[in-house]
Amino acid sequence: MKRVAAALLVLPLLGLLNGCPAVIVGGGAMAVGAIEDRRTTGTMIDDDGIEVAVRRAVSERFGENTHVNVTSFNRSVLLTGEVPDAARKAEVEKIVHGIANVRTVTNDLQLTAPTSLAARSNDSLITARVKTRLLDADKLNPLHVKVVTENGVVYLMGIVTEQEANDAVEVARTTGSVIKVVKVFEYCRQGDGVCK
Repeated sequence: MKRVAAALLVLPLLGLLNGCPAVIVGGGAMAVGAIEDRRTTGTMIDDDGIEVAVRRAVSERFGENTHVNVTSFNRSVLLTGEVPDAARKAEVEKIVHGIANVRTVTNDLQLTAPTSLAARSNDSLITARVKTRLLDADKLNPLHVKVVTENGVVYLMGIVTEQEANDAVEVARTTGSVIKVVKVFEYCRQGDGVCK
């Protein structure tokens, strides 16, 4: 956490020297995130590519009448949102399994009508609150936990120790408007080369 804070303090000064502060600060923040992330740079790129590929494939197949959110972390895909029936839920999962580099799929699509814009806005607020509280709690590096909220249900992804997982769940569970917390973590142990 100290490395992140120090880097964020130094980056604006570097930007002033080069005359392009917005580019330097934005790129620097991404670089700090990449340094602190427990995934490799290649995996982070794969995750972005997986999300784009799945969204495109689902949109081409079903158009706008299916609300599917796709989150990939360490090549593990989380599907949230709403679909009209079990057949579509299964078909979306089959599409994901056909995308390159996908290791696992957690399919938590709900069989119901799509959520309203108000519900989605509330989900964004919940996600922001959980992320802020993870930062304030100072029990784990918030960059190690990805927070996704769908219809009041908070999904936590990341590569974490058991203690970090417990701390993240406690923060999310005690955040206002959270209905339920679902762990989609991968676990590591201190000293195994992944947990740093």
